[in-house]
Amino acid sequence: MLESAVTIEGESVSRVALTDESVALLRRLWQQHGPLMFHQSGGCCDGSSPMCFPAGDFVTSDQDVLLGRFDIAPTGSTGQPLEFWMSAEQFAYWSHTHLTVDVVAGRGSGFSVEAPEGVRFLIRSRLMETAQPFA
Repeated sequence: MLESAVTIEGESVSRVALTDESVALLRRLWQQHGPLMFHQSGGCCDGSSPMCFPAGDFVTSDQDVLLGRFDIAPTGSTGQPLEFWMSAEQFAYWSHTHLTVDVVAGRGSGFSVEAPEGVRFLIRSRLMETAQPFA
């Protein structure tokens, strides 16, 4: 399990992690597509799928919250971190949870870069161990 760097001002605990399986898949996808990013929007249930895009293909705004950064670039690739974003509206519902990105068999969204691989990213959540209010 790889925990993200903390990105929300005033917080000291990671809000998002990647399983070893998701890190391995992301490194393979990085070699095909270059630097990557995640965006989570909509879906209110545990199990909602985050979307993985080439970095910059999904334009974020002040209506999105940067939950974490991961240094997972494959050896010899650019050192740009993978960022995990969530819509501010969705974060209002999930602000009390820690998210773990996992990989499961099955076809996800056609717009997410893992779709042709026959797998999809999946969010698993648990309550944050330390309550951290989000302003």
